[in-house]
Amino acid sequence: MPTIRELVAAIRHRDGVEAAILLGRDGLLIDGQAVPNLDAEGLAAHVPSIVTAADEFGAISQRGPLVTGVFEHPRGLVVVSVLSAEAILLVLVQPQANVGQLLFELRRNREHMAALV
Repeated sequence: MPTIRELVAAIRHRDGVEAAILLGRDGLLIDGQAVPNLDAEGLAAHVPSIVTAADEFGAISQRGPLVTGVFEHPRGLVVVSVLSAEAILLVLVQPQANVGQLLFELRRNREHMAALV
C-alpha cells in the first residue's frame, strides 16, 4: 500500500499538475509538492474557508457538504477534494491538462486516499 507521500508525488507528477497538497481541515499542510514558485503552506491555509463556504452553500441548497470543487481561473484550474472529515486534497492544474481523468481517479480512489491519512 502506498504512503501519503507517494500518493501526493504520483498526483503531482501527472501531466499538467503544478501542485498536489494534502492538508488538514485546519489548513495546516500534511504533505505537498509544488512547482518552485508556489507556496504549498500558503495555499493550504486558504482552503478551509473555501470548503466551509461550499458546505454552507450545500446545506442551504440541500445538496449536502462539498465532496469535490473545481474552480477555473485564467491560468489554470484548482481542484479541491474533501477526502474525509480530517483531510482535504488540493490540486493545481494547468489549463490544458486532462482534468476529467484526474477527477475520475480522485472519485474512484477517495476512500483509499482517506484511509492513508
